[in-house]
Amino acid sequence: MALANQKGGVGKTTTAINLAAGLAEMGLKVLLVDIDPQGNTSTGLGVRPRDRKRTSYDLIVDDAALQDVVIDTALPEVMIIPANADLSSADLDIVSNEKRSYLLHDALHQPAMDAYGFDYILIDCPPALSLLTVNALVACDSVLVPLQCEFFALEGLSQLMLTIRDVRRSANPALRIEGVVLTMHDRRNKLTAQVEADARANMGDLVLKTTIPRNVRISEAPSHALPVLHYDPSSRGAAAYRALAKEIADRRKTHSVSEA
Repeated sequence: MALANQKGGVGKTTTAINLAAGLAEMGLKVLLVDIDPQGNTSTGLGVRPRDRKRTSYDLIVDDAALQDVVIDTALPEVMIIPANADLSSADLDIVSNEKRSYLLHDALHQPAMDAYGFDYILIDCPPALSLLTVNALVACDSVLVPLQCEFFALEGLSQLMLTIRDVRRSANPALRIEGVVLTMHDRRNKLTAQVEADARANMGDLVLKTTIPRNVRISEAPSHALPVLHYDPSSRGAAAYRALAKEIADRRKTHSVSEA
């Protein structure tokens, strides 16, 4: 599952980290793939820069072996392929490769992946509709779109939807939208209510029932290199991400049954 939105500051990385933690709490084994050159998912899980000896750059650009790039995190059942600033040049480095849109797909679908037994692979995309993001969309089964409850939130969504449509037509016909999750949700704010109403009116059941609140504990957790579920397990933010993990796992079960 790719977490994508070309707009920055929407809670994409925070959602990737905490969704992984929530799924792990349910006994599921998760791999996080950080393909954002900022490397915030890696930092947020306590992977120090000096420990990122091989990264997603090496996996995508240099065809590194999985066992060289998949590393443990402090969270049980959660592993990561970290990222660093090397990815900033990835688009230029792969643009001349005739398989440039399939490099991440091929890396994550190699037989060596089976030995890890992951239940979920979450790909944290950069805040841009770049070749890296296209690689994630080609590699994944579905896309989760974090959408902040702010003015102009819906305007930027149309370009992402067009990109998803293009990827379906050209490279990944089975790609589906897992859902849109509303972040930075403030029940006291009229604008939040309006954005939520507009989103649900325009996208219907694609908008998940779970919303992620504005919560100081969510904001504090990354500075401690922890998901909010571990930093303050009883906080509203932790409860929301647990609910999101359950909703997504339930939707996945329903989707699997309908496919069968």
